[in-house]
Amino acid sequence: MIKKDSIFAEPLPQVSDFVFDQTVVEVFPDMINRSVPGYQSILQGIGQLTKRFAQPDSNLYDLGCSLGAATLAMRQNSQHLSGVTVIGIDNSAAMVERCKLHLQGYRSDVPVTIRCEDIQQSDIRDASVVTMNFTLQFVPPEQRYDLLKKIYDGLKPGGVLLLSEKFRSSDSQMNDLLVDIHHEFKRANGYSELEIAQKRAAIENVMRVDTLEQHHERLRDIGFQHTQVWFQCYNFAAMLAVK
Repeated sequence: MIKKDSIFAEPLPQVSDFVFDQTVVEVFPDMINRSVPGYQSILQGIGQLTKRFAQPDSNLYDLGCSLGAATLAMRQNSQHLSGVTVIGIDNSAAMVERCKLHLQGYRSDVPVTIRCEDIQQSDIRDASVVTMNFTLQFVPPEQRYDLLKKIYDGLKPGGVLLLSEKFRSSDSQMNDLLVDIHHEFKRANGYSELEIAQKRAAIENVMRVDTLEQHHERLRDIGFQHTQVWFQCYNFAAMLAVK
């Protein structure tokens, strides 16, 4: 049974920065489905795109794998290939421990390795698909280029980066509208005004979002030949970048 997210349901004397600890792990499936519009559609798309871009004898990476939802989608859609390994990486020990247990419930001939480490220190090589599903937004902005460059260098020709992110609009009026619509989405999913306000306060120092224009420009500067938004709902988007 999925445990309901009520982390911010009661007034807190002080709202601390958001961390992916054991408390979040316990409610994460409910939290992300009630907070991220189109999340299940993005996971399905990751599976579809993995099936299209994954290459034999290559590695498939899920960077910031959390509980392994995207890892599982990648594994399920690469079973037709030989020599494929799926590698999930997350810096939260609590997430990694639960992810390993979760993946044990699904049989597959595709080997999966789950590692607890900082993705900025991870070795990316022989990759045909790299997924970052709402992960880059938690990397300090000044360090994002170098991380993406490392991913690009580790991709095989024709490999793809699947990047899902919350974003801000460069038009301030449109940005305010998207934020308001997103908050309406959360209210419709049962979050109170207090929960919305406290979660926003907790996350604003640890999640710095870019505009879509910044994403595309950075990916092109790194060397990706083709970039495209393939899914968007409100101020959440999923992009792909092909080497």
